Amino acid sequence: MSDVSVSNSLAVSRAGFTATPLKGGRRFALQGRKDTLEGAAKAFGLSEAPGMLASAAAGDCTLLRLAPQELFIITGDAGLPEAVTTYLGTVPNSLVEVSERQIGWTLEGEKLRDTLASLSPLDMRERSFPVGMVTRTLFGKADGMVWRTGENTFHLEVWRSFGPYMSSMMDAAALDAAW
Repeated sequence: MSDVSVSNSLAVSRAGFTATPLKGGRRFALQGRKDTLEGAAKAFGLSEAPGMLASAAAGDCTLLRLAPQELFIITGDAGLPEAVTTYLGTVPNSLVEVSERQIGWTLEGEKLRDTLASLSPLDMRERSFPVGMVTRTLFGKADGMVWRTGENTFHLEVWRSFGPYMSSMMDAAALDAAW
């Protein structure tokens, strides 16, 4: 479990936009062949692994498909279920806990899309980026992951060292979007 605290100074609140730092939970990067990822999804209780750039929830765990041979897994504080670790012990794979490396935010508000448009070249409209979609992209100079969790809600993750930079970039973009 991560002992690194998330500073409230990384929160952003502007008219029509909030970025709330996430606290708790664990994050894992799983790489393996298609059969390995499918087997891991079944060990989570899913019928199949999520498709490319899609997400799937299993209890307090979420599987995010970022590449053909990669799942990014977000869990509660307890970590991976025993059935998953047991399965992964029987097949070739690379499983790395990256909880200490990552920092995440929940992004919300009616100016959310305008704020994100200032930070990333992606089209964040729902027809192009529907609920459940996830991808990697650049936010200014920070490499990150964005996942649409609701009509006006996103989950953003970057490497922890980019936290203060992302917070200030989101604040500036939200201020511009409020005009």
